[in-house]
Order: sequence, then C-alpha cells, then structure tokens
Amino acid sequence: MPTAATHLLAGLGLGELLAPGPMPWPYHALTAALGLLPDADVIAFPLGIPYGARFGHRGFSHSLCFAALAGLVAAPPAAAGFGVPWWRLWAVFFAVVAAHPALDALTDGGMGVAFFSPLNDRRYFFPWRPIRVSPIGMAVFSRWGLSVLLSEVGWVWLPLLALAGAAVWLRGLR
Repeated sequence: MPTAATHLLAGLGLGELLAPGPMPWPYHALTAALGLLPDADVIAFPLGIPYGARFGHRGFSHSLCFAALAGLVAAPPAAAGFGVPWWRLWAVFFAVVAAHPALDALTDGGMGVAFFSPLNDRRYFFPWRPIRVSPIGMAVFSRWGLSVLLSEVGWVWLPLLALAGAAVWLRGLR
C-alpha cells in the first residue's frame, strides 16, 4: 500500500480536481479523510482477521461496492452543507474512495485488492506496478520508507499536483 500521506493527498487532490466549483475547507478535509477511509480495515489485524479474508486488509473496504456505499453515506449530509446536489458529491466521493484501492493495486507488494468484493473476493493487482509498497508501523521511518515516499512523489504527488493545479487555474479563467 502507499503511505497514509499519499492516500490523504490523493483524496485531497482528486477532490480538488473533481470539485463542483470552489469549495470550502470542510469539503477538502472530507475528501482527504475519504482518501484514507479504506485503510480503516487495519483494525482487522488486532482482531485476528486474516489479511486475505473478506474483511481483512485490502478486502471489502477496498472494493468498488464499499466506495459506492461510502459515497452514498457521505454525500447526502454534505450536500446540504455545501449547496451541491447529493448525486454530484456522491460521484466525487466514490472516485476519491475508489482511488485508494487503485493506488494499492499499483504497488509492488501485498496480496492484491478485492475490487469486486463481496461478489468476488479474488485479489487483483494492475499489470503495471510502479509504486513501492509501504512498510507498516515504525519501519516507515527507515531507508525503505524513504524510498517508498520518493516513489510516491514521482508517481502520485507530482502528477496529482499538476492536475489539481490545472483544475484550479482553469476554474479561475471562468
């Protein structure tokens, strides 16, 4: 998996890229949190749920079904606060949550991602996997962790910064 920082920034950047116009800071905080949401499944480790189980790491919470449900839970209450149609926010939130497992499927380690759970619990990777898998725990502060972060800067942060920056710039031209 990419680091938590990368998932957070991906949620933030994708939220900006897909924003239905200029949005207040709570919208950006929400998209950043939604970018991290699928990794709430790490609670499975202390509960003794095996990594490869449906509710293990990169299981159901990394599925497209989960992304759709998470968007559906978050969009209606946010729509009222942001003055945006709920279905428009649902589409953004779905994309933000679904980006998390997509990034995980681009890594060079782990057991893959259960994109189609609960219908199919098979784990998948993309054929092209340029992102180094992140160490878990304090090992993130090791040489391995630094090499992962550098990989993420090149493959995720800089392209997303360019796209989000272009979106902000183009909105300013209107």
